[in-house]
Formats: sequence, C-alpha cells, structure tokens
Amino acid sequence: MLFEALRLVYTSPEIFIQKLSQAVALKPTIYKFNIALADLNNHHYPNLNLVLAQHPSETLERMMVRLLVFCLHSNEDTDQLMSFTRGLSSTEEPDIWHKGLDDQLNYWIDVGEPSFDRMKKACRLAKRTFLYSFNSKSDVWWKQNQQQFSALPIKVASFDWQQIKTLAQQVERTATWSITISDDSLFVSTPKEQVETKVLILQ
Repeated sequence: MLFEALRLVYTSPEIFIQKLSQAVALKPTIYKFNIALADLNNHHYPNLNLVLAQHPSETLERMMVRLLVFCLHSNEDTDQLMSFTRGLSSTEEPDIWHKGLDDQLNYWIDVGEPSFDRMKKACRLAKRTFLYSFNSKSDVWWKQNQQQFSALPIKVASFDWQQIKTLAQQVERTATWSITISDDSLFVSTPKEQVETKVLILQ
C-alpha cells in the first residue's frame, strides 16, 4: 500500500490528492440556535434550542430551510419528538422526522428537489409527508414533476430563493434569533437585520 501511494505521488499527483481527500472524512460543522418562536397562525410560542449539523456538502441556504421548516412544524410537535436526522449523511432518512415512542414514522419532511421515487417511498413509510423546495430552479423542477407528485398524498411548498440567500448571510455558529410566523410569511429577526421569507403552497 505504501509503495502504491509513493508511486501515485510521483506519477499521478492529482489522483493521489483525490484519493487522499476521499480517505479523510470531513466532519460536519455544528451551529446552535436559540429561537424565540411566535407562531401567530397556531397561537404557539415556544423557545427552541436547536443544534444543526451542516454536512460538508450542504450549503448554508439548505441548512436555513431546514431550520425554518422545523419552526413551521413546531406547533404539531406536542410531544417534542420531532428531530433533525443525519440528513445528507444518510439517503434512507428525511431531513426532519417525527418518530413516535412506538417507532412509528409520523412525519417525513424533506427539503430540496428530490426524485419522485424517493417521495413515493416516503409516502409509504410515513403517515404524513412534506416537501419544501427552495433552489433557484425549483420552478422548473416543479413544472417537470407536478403531474407525478399530484398522485401522491404529499404536501409540497416552496421558499423564495433570493430570500433564503439573504437569510443565509446572517448565519453565525451560535445565534439568538426570533422568528414570527404570520399567514404565509416567516419574519426572522437577527442581530443584523430582519428578513422576511414567504412560503408558497404548491400542493
């Protein structure tokens, strides 16, 4: 093995660097949020202490959507069993789930633009399934997939990409924010500024 490594260093340094990078497992970056949540739509006013692990391949924008979606569903989490999963580290898990004490999967919540097959499987596994799109091309993705998704018992919504980008610029490793949910908007107050993000119901 050592001889092979030395050979690659001298003959194919690019391949050696690629293999070395693959061998070194990058650790997630941990973010901690203290959220004063005011969900006016559901008269729900908890204080949430959330820890999010950002996968090395996950953008801040995607992580922000996970945070917002958790807040949107907080009012339903009366037994406080909803949690972030391993996310991008496991293709077999959603981004957020709610598992009962009997290990029954009550909610499967994904963010992004997953395949129809993935969400079809999710609908079989969970009692309720939710999907939140947010990317710059999510409109195109939805037009291409709407007909298929209409056959599934799933709720689909989208966030505005530019608003999510603005919110991602506010992120710090440890943060205290307040989030107010009113109608289809989330008003996020950070130490720097207030950012409004809207949720558009697609299905």
